[in-house]
Amino acid sequence: MTENATETTETTETTETSEAPEATELTAEQEDVLEALRDVVDPELGINVVDLGLVYGVDVDAERIATIDMTLTSAACPLTDVIEDQAREALDGLVSDFRINWVWMPPWGPESITEDGREQLRALGFNI
Repeated sequence: MTENATETTETTETTETSEAPEATELTAEQEDVLEALRDVVDPELGINVVDLGLVYGVDVDAERIATIDMTLTSAACPLTDVIEDQAREALDGLVSDFRINWVWMPPWGPESITEDGREQLRALGFNI
C-alpha cells in the first residue's frame, strides 16, 4: 500500500442465512489476498484467520482495492485493531488499499475451520 492509503473499517449485520457462505470460483487477485491473509494470526488462538474460517469473502476491484468480509470468533472480541494492523502489513504492496467489512451473520462456528486449521489446533492441544 502507498503511504497515503487509508483503511476503512465497516460493520455490517445481515440476517439472510445462518449457513456458511458457499465457495465460489476465485480470481487470481482474490486467491493472492487470501494467501496473504494467512499471515494474519488470531492473537488468542495463534491460527491464521483464513484457516480459522474467519474470512467470509474477498473482492478486489479494478483499482486494486480489496474489500474483505471477515468475522471474529466472538462479536465482543477486542482484537480487531490487532487483526487490522496485521492485515495492513500482509497486504502491503499487493493491493492499493483495503477495507475490512466486519460481519456477524452468519455467526462463526468451529465448523468453519479448515482441515489445516484443525490440525494446527490439535497440535496446540485443542480437541477438535
